[in-house]
Amino acid sequence: MSAGYPLFVKRDLDGFFGLFIDNLVQLLLIVNLCGLAGIGADSPLLLDAILPGAAVSILLGNLFYAWQAHRLAARENRSDVTALPYGINTPSLLVYIFFVMQPAHQQAVQEGMAADAAARHAWQMGLVACLGSGLIEFVGAFVAEAVRKRTPRAALLSTLAGIAIGFISMTFTLQIFQRPLVAMVPLALILITYFSRIGFPLGLPGGLMAVALGTAAAWILTLLKLPPSLVGPPMSVDEIGNAWAARGLHLPQFAGMALWEAASQPARWAGFLSVIVPMGLFNVIGSLQNIESAEAGGDRYSTMASLAVNGLSTIAAAVFGSCFPTTIYIGHPGWKGLGARAGYSTLNGLAITAICLTGTVSVIHRIVPMEAGVAIVLWIGIVITAQAFQASPKEHAPAVAVGLFPAIAAWGATVVQGAFISAQGKTMQELLSRNIATDVNGFLLHGLIVMERGYIFTCMILAAVTAFLIERKFFAAAAWSLIATGCAFFGLTHAYSIQGNNFDFLIGLPTDLFGPGADAASAPEAVAGAAASLPAASAATTYPATGLAIGYLAFAVVIALFGWHHRRNPSAETAAH
Repeated sequence: MSAGYPLFVKRDLDGFFGLFIDNLVQLLLIVNLCGLAGIGADSPLLLDAILPGAAVSILLGNLFYAWQAHRLAARENRSDVTALPYGINTPSLLVYIFFVMQPAHQQAVQEGMAADAAARHAWQMGLVACLGSGLIEFVGAFVAEAVRKRTPRAALLSTLAGIAIGFISMTFTLQIFQRPLVAMVPLALILITYFSRIGFPLGLPGGLMAVALGTAAAWILTLLKLPPSLVGPPMSVDEIGNAWAARGLHLPQFAGMALWEAASQPARWAGFLSVIVPMGLFNVIGSLQNIESAEAGGDRYSTMASLAVNGLSTIAAAVFGSCFPTTIYIGHPGWKGLGARAGYSTLNGLAITAICLTGTVSVIHRIVPMEAGVAIVLWIGIVITAQAFQASPKEHAPAVAVGLFPAIAAWGATVVQGAFISAQGKTMQELLSRNIATDVNGFLLHGLIVMERGYIFTCMILAAVTAFLIERKFFAAAAWSLIATGCAFFGLTHAYSIQGNNFDFLIGLPTDLFGPGADAASAPEAVAGAAASLPAASAATTYPATGLAIGYLAFAVVIALFGWHHRRNPSAETAAH
């Protein structure tokens, strides 16, 4: 290892928070979605097999990629090497639950298996799918470099940019606009810290402060007992206590016998090859694109070694009980831009392992609202998209743009599919009136409409704020944020009225700051939902953008404070410059 390349640097904390939150999201998805396969949140299959198995694969991969970064730093005598990000593969997670484990569980139930036996069968089919993906990834490691050399960089990076726009940036942007009083200040801190590259006062990491202030805001707003429609779901000390009581030590257990039992019955899993093989190939190409992205950012890693360990870690996941492949993550240029090196990868592996083995995933989720940290991951998506244009030859920019379309179409198809599944004969008005946090395949329905209303103004305003932050013209950026405040308050942006499936603008001074029925829509009783609480068919439901107006105002204040700080300390810059 290079003497000039330390185990940890301060900016590793920022990288850690972003990567940890991304991985935590995947763990929460596992906990929530495995119920579709009969594996409940308190099931031994989840607590003693799936989560510990995931911990094994995540720890192995993160430690290897951290070591790999140290080797590269020593070989090239550099101190700015950033490790490849790594974690649970989101597309595989969703596809294996919906198209392998859930159908396997349904088939087992139809065959008359008991509930526990049906859940175990679904788990075993998931293990086979995970093993298959790992084997494909491992074999693909030996041919991937040849594919990479024969593929234009624009073709590799444009796909990542499309995924970043639709499935990373959009997902987390909707969460920010869904709960602005918690998420707007963290977003302002992240954009200021990483676009303007101005150091946070006292040298504190911007990512850490964003998460801390977002968490504090969520708890303070709960104590103030403001309407749930304005602040989002309240934080609960009781829920933390319940989650803490459910903790316990869950060490990894060898699941090889259960895996062999399932693999030796090809008639049970052969039908799933139409899912397993394409997903395995998808993972190989995705990892290959991420390695190309890292090289475009200045860190050239061995394609074969990186992909081989990627595959071996996924195989280890299956052998120790996890149904979900792990992969090299999208976002290396983002982590590098944060100033993260190798320590963020090591920290992520250790932290994820600790919470998986102690059953404390739910505890963290109850303490730290997701919206407090999503701005970091949003920034990663922005940087990935920018890199696709910046790192490709200038004349290939149209090719990058063309490559965005299929991924954006995939995002749209996901939303449309989710909308039909969620609707079940109901109108959008009924869905939102029952629960403002309704999502369609993970994308927030209310957030989608809020982002769409007045999008021409929103696009222009957000672009202007970003440009002025890059130029360090903080007071100009704050002025544009104040314009956004006025637009939201008067309904030019974000506010809407919905009747049935038709939604319209809600322009003018808000007569009801929170919207009729909005409080009930977010209350626990309404989520459980009585049909009697729905508005009459002839009445529209309104959603003023008061929360976003306040969020933009806070946004402006934070930017102006940084402008004042920069005027007093004009030489302050982040280490990521």
